Amino acid sequence: MTHIPTLQEARELVEKYNHDPFHLQHAETVSKVMGVFAKEYDPENVEYWQVVGMLHDVDYELYPEEHCIKAVELLRQAEVDEGVIHAVISHCWGRRVDAEPTRYMEKVLFAVDELTGLIGAAALMRPTGFEGMEAKSVAKKFKDRKFAAGCSRDVIAQGAEMLGMELNTLFAKTLAAMQEG
Repeated sequence: MTHIPTLQEARELVEKYNHDPFHLQHAETVSKVMGVFAKEYDPENVEYWQVVGMLHDVDYELYPEEHCIKAVELLRQAEVDEGVIHAVISHCWGRRVDAEPTRYMEKVLFAVDELTGLIGAAALMRPTGFEGMEAKSVAKKFKDRKFAAGCSRDVIAQGAEMLGMELNTLFAKTLAAMQEG
């Protein structure tokens, strides 16, 4: 019987397949950002959004070439609910899988996954980290395609469009979520 994992169960599952501190931190960051967005858009399901954010790269460290494909197998082995699995793999839509993000929560994940990487890289370049960082700084780094080149600007822009959100609004909301707590 499948189930929706708790946030702690999701964290344990991620830790089972990921050991690199960077990957673990990315899972925590995306989970946190998803939770902040959920408070605004779906306050009754904050933990669900956090779980999806936590699990989104469950397969990435061990299976980078099969990312979002292998996740299906790993999550089914853990008897994770199919709705969670679809949400998790939908952030690879158009690149590795045909699981289109249809729910608002899935579109948020699609948009913020790459963006959190870009913002995190920008924070590392600042002596004060996230403190005092503004959305205009993120926009400047976004335009510089050589900066954090592994973060797909096309995916971020496509995600913002899916959400019906201006890029600068997405930058501001995601940055604020990363700065929270």
